[in-house]
Amino acid sequence: MGANHKIFSHDEVSVHNNSSDCWIIINAKAYDVTNFLSEHPGGDDVLLAAAGKDASEEFENAGHGSAARLMLDEYYVGEIDPSSSPTPPNAKIPASTAYLNKDPKDDKESSSFLLKLLPFLLILGLAFGIHFYTKSN
Repeated sequence: MGANHKIFSHDEVSVHNNSSDCWIIINAKAYDVTNFLSEHPGGDDVLLAAAGKDASEEFENAGHGSAARLMLDEYYVGEIDPSSSPTPPNAKIPASTAYLNKDPKDDKESSSFLLKLLPFLLILGLAFGIHFYTKSN
């Protein structure tokens, strides 16, 4: 972040709202995260849902650590004019990003359960297949 940073309005950032041109606002700073979409640990859909918008609250609520905050420097493009306001007023990021606060252990527990259940389901399916095959012959 050099001394030659640019000042953007919320409206200027809002046009950068797709997978080939994705900017977000975090704590009154604009970031071009287009090249980070495929690397984002939460998936590109999280960033795309925030594209062209202020994602400060979501970023803070997701519990990003110091490493994520340092990475922001790489994508910094400028400051947000504090007198500009988002269009439309009170724009919110869709509720579909609510999984940002999801506990990662939940995925591991459900995956583990499915892996234990899979052999049982395979044997059950095989048993039904044999039963109906022998019954029809």
